[in-house]
Amino acid sequence: MQFKPDGKIKIGTRGSALALAQAHEVRARMIAAHGLTEDSFEIVVISTAGDRIQDKPLSEVGGKGLFSKEIEDALIDGRIDLAVHSSKDMATVLPDGLELSAFLPREDVRDAFLSNKAASLSDLPQNAVVGSSSMRRKALINRLRPDIKVVMFRGNVQTRMRKLAHGDVDATLLAFAGLKRLGNEDMVTSLLEVSEFPPAPGQGAICIESRIGDSQIQPLTTALNDVDTCAALTLERAFLKALDGSCRTPIAGIATVDADDISFAGMVLSDDGQTLFEKSVQGKTGEAEQLGRTTGEEIRNRAGSGFFADWN
Repeated sequence: MQFKPDGKIKIGTRGSALALAQAHEVRARMIAAHGLTEDSFEIVVISTAGDRIQDKPLSEVGGKGLFSKEIEDALIDGRIDLAVHSSKDMATVLPDGLELSAFLPREDVRDAFLSNKAASLSDLPQNAVVGSSSMRRKALINRLRPDIKVVMFRGNVQTRMRKLAHGDVDATLLAFAGLKRLGNEDMVTSLLEVSEFPPAPGQGAICIESRIGDSQIQPLTTALNDVDTCAALTLERAFLKALDGSCRTPIAGIATVDADDISFAGMVLSDDGQTLFEKSVQGKTGEAEQLGRTTGEEIRNRAGSGFFADWN
């Protein structure tokens, strides 16, 4: 089956090892689903502001859009045909004319603890230093271990592992899904369970972004969409949108699907982790967007405007 008689299908991605692994997975799934070959595709690496700015926390320089804007610009002007992203990096409002047209089956959503000095977060010595660029991880660490100092820790997996090996920090946290996709499970010291350390909305899920109404690309992406992951991410992204969530906000949430049933647990935290508002809901997958929106609105109302004053 040939969808692009005028040339190769161009897949846009960031250039990190993880981003490339995700783009290759999408290509492999399209080849399997449509009987295409590797020669039918071109993987186009696009540098984003989030990749170039490494000396500041994401919360200070623009949040989630830093990892997608340049790629979305290329999608809008036709330099690429589809884009592959980590779902947790995507803003809840997309540029006009673009959509998230598929979600691949979700990987393990847990965070991984990596350290040469302790077996787990709870085992770290008093006043240990942990590296992280995530406001959610910082708040959750501070909630569990107020004595720990959390420092800004940017860079790809390899860069962070070098910093850890050099003793810049005593430990760091990374998404287990990313480590698995890179074949680096052996780096993991231990895993943090969701009940104690809930993930970021969208964590562990690869998404495909494409132009709305693109008749050549839509059949490619539709065949790859995992309905359970799509329902879960629809709920989680609606929850984020209701809270105006970005990388500047400590927000956690995870939806799980069982046949037509969906359950969700979400929370927002203060920066120091000592104040939180949380809620769990259940419903049907067809109600995913509404459940996410109303849960986010309820938490926002319970927390009050003062709680969110420092978010903007």
